Amino acid sequence: MDNEPNQEPSRMQRHNEQPTSGNKGGNGRRRFHPWRWFWGIVIVLVLAIVGFGAMAYHNINSASNKAYKSAGITKARDTQSVLKSKKPISIMFLGTDTGALGRTDKGRTDTIMIATINPRTKKMLLVSLPRDTMTDIAGYPQDSPAKINAAYSYGGVGTTIKTVQNLLNIPIDYYALLNMGGLEKAINEVGGVTVTSPLTFNYEGASFVKGQTYHMNGSTALKFSRMRYDDPQNDYGRQTRQRLVVQALFRKSISVQTVLNPSFLNSIANESQTDLTSSDLVKLASSYRSSTKDMTTDHMQGQGQMINGQSFEVVGSSEKQRVTNEIRKSLDLSAKTDE
Repeated sequence: MDNEPNQEPSRMQRHNEQPTSGNKGGNGRRRFHPWRWFWGIVIVLVLAIVGFGAMAYHNINSASNKAYKSAGITKARDTQSVLKSKKPISIMFLGTDTGALGRTDKGRTDTIMIATINPRTKKMLLVSLPRDTMTDIAGYPQDSPAKINAAYSYGGVGTTIKTVQNLLNIPIDYYALLNMGGLEKAINEVGGVTVTSPLTFNYEGASFVKGQTYHMNGSTALKFSRMRYDDPQNDYGRQTRQRLVVQALFRKSISVQTVLNPSFLNSIANESQTDLTSSDLVKLASSYRSSTKDMTTDHMQGQGQMINGQSFEVVGSSEKQRVTNEIRKSLDLSAKTDE
């Protein structure tokens, strides 16, 4: 059964799957690895290209080509130069939870995270932005202010990148967009995932108990990761559960058999977009891999407010400046204050 509990999760599972704190700023930071799935797949893909010959290269390159899509904007800096010179880079990770990526109605990006990777300090930073953050949407002054997750529905990835850059005074070098609904296909392809629930709740016919471990198929995993309103941490708690599911998928997807499986690769490629080419991924794996071992996570903390009938997360100037300073420092850039 998909929801049958295993009463004895391993110590490693308990250690890696602790929920993040809702406290503000540095007091709420935790060291864990929600992007292991990304680097695990990158590294295994590169190893497969090098070690498993023409068939592997064909499968992987085909999947990479399917997922590639330009952001359609001029970036804040020359990303190829940054990558070639092995300077710190930033990647914005976006998750959308409705429909297919090619649909007419784009929907909104309910997950927005900024990752920075610094090969000089050998450190990685991952910062989550609240989906309801009130901000101006780049290129849409008549519709501003609005929730930051609406930027994607207005103008796609390019508008989202510009909006985040304007909000925090930081460069976004690359992006990766995942349709969270596509996780269902990938999870089913690997035979399900095992996750320990950080809280007790019921959602769409599925029940979970805090501290119990469940083996979930794709449908159950989506229910586990989508619930929001009954979580005491609201959207912050939902992001924690999403990361748990993605981490579990990584653990199941790093085997050579899975990586060489065209069905699995296509299940990822069909539900994701990125402006990282296969060549870029090889460079990342070869030059930036060691920078992911020391990883810190953080989030930008807002305060819930009702404004003109809408619920926003309003981020104070000092908190926004703190996040700006943190990200710019991790990119080896000088401090920059909000004008």
